[in-house]
Amino acid sequence: MVQSELPPEDEGRKSDGDSGESLADATPQGVPETLVAAEATPWAAEVERGLYRVETRDGVLVQPPRPTSEPGAANSWGTRLERIQEELVAWIKTLASAAVYAILIVTFGFQVARVEGQSMAPTLEDQDRLIVNKFVYRVGEPRRSDIVMLFYPLDPDKSFVKRVIAEEGDAVRIVDGQVYVNDVPIRDDYVPNEYRSHDDWGPQVIPEGYYFVMGDHRNNSSDSRHWGMVPKRYIIGKVQLRWWPVPAARIF
Repeated sequence: MVQSELPPEDEGRKSDGDSGESLADATPQGVPETLVAAEATPWAAEVERGLYRVETRDGVLVQPPRPTSEPGAANSWGTRLERIQEELVAWIKTLASAAVYAILIVTFGFQVARVEGQSMAPTLEDQDRLIVNKFVYRVGEPRRSDIVMLFYPLDPDKSFVKRVIAEEGDAVRIVDGQVYVNDVPIRDDYVPNEYRSHDDWGPQVIPEGYYFVMGDHRNNSSDSRHWGMVPKRYIIGKVQLRWWPVPAARIF
Protein backbone atom coordinates (compact mmCIF):
# COMPACT_ATOMS: atom_id res chain seq x y z
CA MET A 1 0.00 0.00 0.00
CA VAL A 2 1.00 3.57 -0.49
CA GLN A 3 0.41 6.10 2.27
CA SER A 4 -0.25 9.66 1.35
CA GLU A 5 2.09 12.33 2.76
CA LEU A 6 0.76 14.86 5.16
CA PRO A 7 0.25 18.35 3.90
CA PRO A 8 3.18 20.66 4.68
CA GLU A 9 1.09 22.62 7.16
CA ASP A 10 0.48 19.48 9.21
CA GLU A 11 4.16 18.59 9.68
CA GLY A 12 5.36 18.41 13.22
CA ARG A 13 1.88 17.56 14.56
CA LYS A 14 0.43 14.28 15.76
CA SER A 15 -1.35 12.26 13.09
CA ASP A 16 -3.51 10.13 15.34
CA GLY A 17 -6.14 12.77 16.04
CA ASP A 18 -4.81 13.90 19.42
CA SER A 19 -4.44 17.49 20.56
CA GLY A 20 -1.89 18.26 17.84
CA GLU A 21 0.65 19.83 20.19
CA SER A 22 4.05 20.47 18.73
CA LEU A 23 6.63 17.70 19.27
CA ALA A 24 9.59 19.96 18.76
CA ASP A 25 10.72 19.44 22.40
CA ALA A 26 10.34 15.68 22.37
CA THR A 27 13.39 13.43 22.55
CA PRO A 28 14.60 12.67 18.99
CA GLN A 29 14.33 9.00 18.17
CA GLY A 30 17.57 7.08 18.78
CA VAL A 31 19.31 9.87 20.73
CA PRO A 32 20.22 8.99 24.37
CA GLU A 33 18.27 11.00 26.94
CA THR A 34 21.50 11.94 28.73
CA LEU A 35 22.79 13.63 25.60
CA VAL A 36 19.62 15.61 25.14
CA ALA A 37 19.77 16.74 28.76
CA ALA A 38 23.33 17.84 28.28
CA GLU A 39 22.80 19.76 25.07
CA ALA A 40 22.20 22.99 26.95
CA THR A 41 25.29 22.52 29.12
CA PRO A 42 28.92 23.47 28.46
CA TRP A 43 29.83 19.79 28.63
CA ALA A 44 27.72 18.68 25.67
CA ALA A 45 30.71 18.28 23.34
CA GLU A 46 32.61 16.19 25.87
CA VAL A 47 29.54 14.02 26.52
CA GLU A 48 29.12 13.39 22.81
CA ARG A 49 32.77 12.32 22.52
CA GLY A 50 32.34 9.94 25.43
CA LEU A 51 34.75 11.80 27.72
CA TYR A 52 32.09 12.48 30.35
CA ARG A 53 28.79 11.06 31.46
CA VAL A 54 25.89 12.88 33.09
CA GLU A 55 23.16 11.69 35.38
CA THR A 56 19.60 12.80 34.76
CA ARG A 57 16.20 12.33 36.26
CA ASP A 58 13.25 12.64 33.87
CA GLY A 59 15.51 14.26 31.34
CA VAL A 60 16.73 16.92 33.79
CA LEU A 61 20.45 17.18 34.66
CA VAL A 62 20.86 16.40 38.36
CA GLN A 63 24.67 16.01 38.68
CA PRO A 64 27.66 17.61 37.03
CA PRO A 65 29.36 15.40 34.44
CA ARG A 66 31.87 12.86 35.67
CA PRO A 67 34.74 11.38 33.70
CA THR A 68 33.93 8.06 32.08
CA SER A 69 36.09 5.01 32.51
CA GLU A 70 36.31 4.35 28.82
CA PRO A 71 37.46 6.96 26.28
CA GLY A 72 40.26 9.02 27.80
CA ALA A 73 40.82 6.63 30.72
CA ALA A 74 44.24 5.62 29.43
CA ASN A 75 45.32 9.26 29.26
CA SER A 76 44.06 9.81 32.82
CA TRP A 77 46.05 6.84 34.16
CA GLY A 78 49.10 7.96 32.23
CA THR A 79 48.89 11.40 33.81
CA ARG A 80 48.55 9.87 37.27
CA LEU A 81 51.54 7.62 36.73
CA GLU A 82 53.62 10.59 35.62
CA ARG A 83 52.63 12.50 38.75
CA ILE A 84 53.47 9.53 40.96
CA GLN A 85 56.87 9.20 39.29
CA GLU A 86 57.56 12.90 39.75
CA GLU A 87 56.61 12.67 43.45
CA LEU A 88 58.84 9.61 43.95
CA VAL A 89 61.77 11.39 42.34
CA ALA A 90 61.16 14.43 44.56
CA TRP A 91 61.06 12.21 47.68
CA ILE A 92 64.28 10.45 46.68
CA LYS A 93 66.02 13.79 46.17
CA THR A 94 64.76 14.99 49.57
CA LEU A 95 65.96 11.84 51.35
CA ALA A 96 69.34 11.99 49.63
CA SER A 97 69.76 15.62 50.63
CA ALA A 98 68.77 14.82 54.23
CA ALA A 99 71.34 12.00 54.34
CA VAL A 100 74.08 14.30 53.07
CA TYR A 101 73.16 16.99 55.61
CA ALA A 102 73.10 14.40 58.41
CA ILE A 103 76.58 13.18 57.46
CA LEU A 104 77.91 16.72 57.37
CA ILE A 105 76.31 17.57 60.71
CA VAL A 106 77.66 14.44 62.41
CA THR A 107 81.12 14.89 60.87
CA PHE A 108 81.58 18.60 61.42
CA GLY A 109 78.75 19.82 63.63
CA PHE A 110 77.13 17.76 66.36
CA GLN A 111 77.22 14.22 67.66
CA VAL A 112 74.95 12.22 69.96
CA ALA A 113 76.78 10.40 72.78
CA ARG A 114 75.90 8.19 75.73
CA VAL A 115 77.62 8.23 79.10
CA GLU A 116 78.90 4.89 80.34
CA GLY A 117 80.11 4.78 83.92
CA GLN A 118 80.16 7.12 86.90
CA SER A 119 83.44 9.02 86.42
CA MET A 120 81.57 12.31 85.81
CA ALA A 121 78.98 11.86 88.57
CA PRO A 122 77.09 13.66 89.90
CA THR A 123 77.24 16.11 86.95
CA LEU A 124 76.62 13.30 84.45
CA GLU A 125 75.18 9.93 85.35
CA ASP A 126 75.51 6.54 83.70
CA GLN A 127 73.39 6.24 80.51
CA ASP A 128 72.79 9.98 80.19
CA ARG A 129 72.37 11.04 76.54
CA LEU A 130 74.37 14.03 75.35
CA ILE A 131 74.70 16.36 72.38
CA VAL A 132 78.36 17.11 71.66
CA ASN A 133 79.24 20.29 69.77
CA LYS A 134 82.12 19.37 67.44
CA PHE A 135 82.18 22.67 65.58
CA VAL A 136 82.96 24.92 68.54
CA TYR A 137 86.60 23.79 68.81
CA ARG A 138 87.16 24.20 65.09
CA VAL A 139 86.79 27.93 65.57
CA GLY A 140 87.93 28.21 69.18
CA GLU A 141 89.91 26.52 71.96
CA PRO A 142 88.85 24.38 74.92
CA ARG A 143 88.61 26.38 78.14
CA ARG A 144 88.89 25.49 81.79
CA SER A 145 85.75 23.87 83.22
CA ASP A 146 84.52 22.80 79.74
CA ILE A 147 83.07 19.30 79.76
CA VAL A 148 84.53 17.59 76.71
CA MET A 149 84.32 14.35 74.82
CA LEU A 150 87.77 13.00 73.92
CA PHE A 151 89.60 10.01 72.56
CA TYR A 152 91.36 7.96 75.21
CA PRO A 153 95.07 8.70 74.61
CA LEU A 154 96.15 5.10 75.34
CA ASP A 155 93.47 3.63 73.05
CA PRO A 156 91.94 6.11 70.58
CA ASP A 157 89.22 3.60 69.68
CA LYS A 158 87.64 4.48 73.02
CA SER A 159 86.15 7.84 74.00
CA PHE A 160 85.73 9.46 77.42
CA VAL A 161 83.87 12.44 78.86
CA LYS A 162 85.95 14.59 81.24
CA ARG A 163 86.28 18.17 82.48
CA VAL A 164 89.11 20.43 81.33
CA ILE A 165 91.10 21.50 84.41
CA ALA A 166 94.10 23.24 82.87
CA GLU A 167 95.21 24.51 79.44
CA GLU A 168 98.61 24.61 77.77
CA GLY A 169 101.16 26.59 79.77
CA ASP A 170 99.30 26.18 83.08
CA ALA A 171 101.10 24.77 86.13
CA VAL A 172 99.04 22.09 87.88
CA ARG A 173 99.48 20.46 91.26
CA ILE A 174 97.20 18.54 93.58
CA VAL A 175 97.63 18.52 97.37
CA ASP A 176 95.41 16.21 99.41
CA GLY A 177 92.82 16.27 96.63
CA GLN A 178 92.76 20.07 96.28
CA VAL A 179 93.64 21.10 92.71
CA TYR A 180 95.78 24.20 92.13
CA VAL A 181 96.24 25.84 88.74
CA ASN A 182 99.03 28.42 88.65
CA ASP A 183 99.10 28.20 92.47
CA VAL A 184 95.44 29.18 92.73
CA PRO A 185 92.93 26.62 94.08
CA ILE A 186 90.27 26.01 91.48
CA ARG A 187 86.59 26.45 92.27
CA ASP A 188 85.16 22.94 92.17
CA ASP A 189 81.96 23.14 94.20
CA TYR A 190 80.41 20.79 91.64
CA VAL A 191 82.33 17.98 93.44
CA PRO A 192 80.52 16.80 96.61
CA ASN A 193 82.68 15.87 99.59
CA GLU A 194 81.97 12.16 99.21
CA TYR A 195 83.28 12.30 95.62
CA ARG A 196 86.60 13.96 96.50
CA SER A 197 89.97 12.23 96.52
CA HIS A 198 92.93 12.83 98.84
CA ASP A 199 95.81 12.22 96.46
CA ASP A 200 98.83 14.34 95.59
CA TRP A 201 100.07 15.05 92.08
CA GLY A 202 102.57 17.37 90.38
CA PRO A 203 103.45 20.11 90.08
CA GLN A 204 103.68 19.96 86.28
CA VAL A 205 103.41 22.50 83.46
CA ILE A 206 101.01 21.52 80.66
CA PRO A 207 102.85 21.29 77.31
CA GLU A 208 101.76 23.32 74.30
CA GLY A 209 98.84 21.76 72.46
CA TYR A 210 97.81 19.63 75.46
CA TYR A 211 95.17 19.74 78.19
CA PHE A 212 94.82 18.37 81.72
CA VAL A 213 91.42 16.72 82.32
CA MET A 214 89.71 15.09 85.31
CA GLY A 215 86.42 13.42 86.10
CA ASP A 216 84.07 15.08 88.60
CA HIS A 217 83.94 11.84 90.58
CA ARG A 218 87.51 12.39 91.72
CA ASN A 219 87.89 9.17 93.71
CA ASN A 220 86.43 7.03 90.90
CA SER A 221 87.87 8.49 87.70
CA SER A 222 90.65 7.48 85.34
CA ASP A 223 92.01 10.74 83.94
CA SER A 224 95.14 12.87 83.36
CA ARG A 225 96.42 11.98 86.82
CA HIS A 226 96.84 8.41 85.57
CA TRP A 227 97.47 8.51 81.81
CA GLY A 228 98.78 12.04 81.24
CA MET A 229 97.77 15.02 79.14
CA VAL A 230 95.34 15.02 76.20
CA PRO A 231 96.46 16.45 72.85
CA LYS A 232 94.00 18.91 71.37
CA ARG A 233 93.53 16.73 68.27
CA TYR A 234 92.04 14.08 70.57
CA ILE A 235 89.33 16.39 71.87
CA ILE A 236 86.20 15.61 69.86
CA GLY A 237 83.99 18.42 71.06
CA LYS A 238 82.24 20.18 73.90
CA VAL A 239 79.33 18.58 75.72
CA GLN A 240 76.59 21.10 74.97
CA LEU A 241 73.40 19.46 76.17
CA ARG A 242 72.09 16.56 78.23
CA TRP A 243 68.76 15.70 76.59
CA TRP A 244 68.01 12.42 78.36
CA PRO A 245 66.56 11.79 80.82
CA VAL A 246 64.18 14.61 79.94
CA PRO A 247 63.52 15.75 83.55
CA ALA A 248 67.26 16.21 84.01
CA ALA A 249 67.82 17.96 80.65
CA ARG A 250 70.45 20.67 80.93
CA ILE A 251 72.60 22.98 78.81
CA PHE A 252 76.31 23.13 79.77
